[in-house]
This record gives sequence, C-alpha cells and structure tokens, in this order.
Amino acid sequence: MGTDVTLWLAFGAGVISFLSPCTLPIFPAYLSYITGMSVKEIQGDKSIKVKRKLIIHSVFFLLGLALIFIGLGLGASLVGDFLQGLFAGSSGLLVQRLAGVFIIAMGLFIAGWLNFSWLMKEKRLSVKPQRTLGYAGTIFVGMGFAAGWTPCIGPIFASILVMAANEPGKGLLYTIAYVVGFAVPFLLFTFFIGKSRAVVKYSGIIMKAGGSLMIIMGLLLYTGQLTRISNMLLRLVQDTWFSNLGSVLFL
Repeated sequence: MGTDVTLWLAFGAGVISFLSPCTLPIFPAYLSYITGMSVKEIQGDKSIKVKRKLIIHSVFFLLGLALIFIGLGLGASLVGDFLQGLFAGSSGLLVQRLAGVFIIAMGLFIAGWLNFSWLMKEKRLSVKPQRTLGYAGTIFVGMGFAAGWTPCIGPIFASILVMAANEPGKGLLYTIAYVVGFAVPFLLFTFFIGKSRAVVKYSGIIMKAGGSLMIIMGLLLYTGQLTRISNMLLRLVQDTWFSNLGSVLFL
C-alpha cells in the first residue's frame, strides 16, 4: 500500500472526525467541562490567561484520547499480523479486499448514502473527574471520549483500524496520523474558540466529502491501485522538486 498517501488520508480522517456533527457542535461544551469555565466565559474572554488554561487542558485531553486510540491501533496491528500469518499467500488478497469493502461501506454511511441503524446508536463513556484531579482528570475525560462510540467518529476510526490491521507494520503510523489530524484542528479551534460556530453549518458537507474520500480509498484498496498511485505522486513530487532545484542552481 502507498504509505505516504495513506498517512495523509489517515490525517485527513482525523480532521474530518473533529469537524463532524458529532464533535464540533459540542466542542465548546467539552472545553467548558474540562476547564470548569462556562461556555460564555470561554467564548467571551480573550485574555492570555484564559487561552493558556484552555490550551493546556486541551493538550491533556488529547493525551488521554491518544492513549486509547493508539492502544487500539496497536491492537489492530497485532490482529492483522496474526491474520496475515494465518492467511498467508493468496488469502492475503482476500483480507485486503474485505478491508476495502468495509471502508467503502463506512464511507457510504458517513456520507449519508447508506443507513445502518445499529451504527446510529451513540455510546459515550461518562467520566466525571473531581476538580481536585486537575489535569489528570482531563486526561480521563479524553480517554472516556475516545473509548465511546458516535455515528460520525466510530466508523471513520474503525476504517483506520482496518487499515492498521491490513498493514500491521505501518498500523501505528496510521493511528498516530489520525490522532494528529484530530488534534491539530482541536487546538486551533481552542485558540480561536469564537470561530467554531462559523464552521458548524458546513459540517454536513464536510462529512459527505469525507465519506466520498473513504469510498475512493476503499476502491483503491480493493483493486490494489493505492501503491501505484502513491508511486506516481512520489515521482511527480520528486521531478518537480529537482526541476525547481535545477532552475535555482543554474539561474
């Protein structure tokens, strides 16, 4: 599989998970919960002290989230390693195609073109840390968030786990890329908290775009074309880079 392309896709999946209707609209409420400040205070106070508090709590929240997601990614890699050993040879192609079909189905669901009622049930682990726990409590909240299931994030992250299982040697990288993709907009919106409401109205469009991307990813995985496309893109980037470098050197 084309590792470079897949890493960027995993990163994009993390971004889409944050911008989804299951996360972005309740984002201010989560910040309120982990900081002990009201939503009005968070969105209204622009002081450095408040922003510092929001950023630090967000980092600890993301740390807790990363512990769960990366742990699941490692588990998926181990399962994938076992399956590849069990179904060696031509059966490996079957595992790859089954993974492709799963990602296509999840993409159709995320885009809203396919309905699985059992995936619509939302389950969140409620973690209520005592305020005396401080940042440690925020880590537990992040772990509870990651360990739950939402109709938006669940299928997207499940697809990342399937990719991790399909390529055990690179599964950890895919999971980390997903976590980074989730964390970057989380921190950006924490700093620019007042801007989140402007993006919420576009979350439906974002989900359709993300679902379409997952479908394309699944098709490429099913047909085994991802490596070919990755190599083409790599050659294109290399040729462009060397061409630009040559132009600079011989000016």
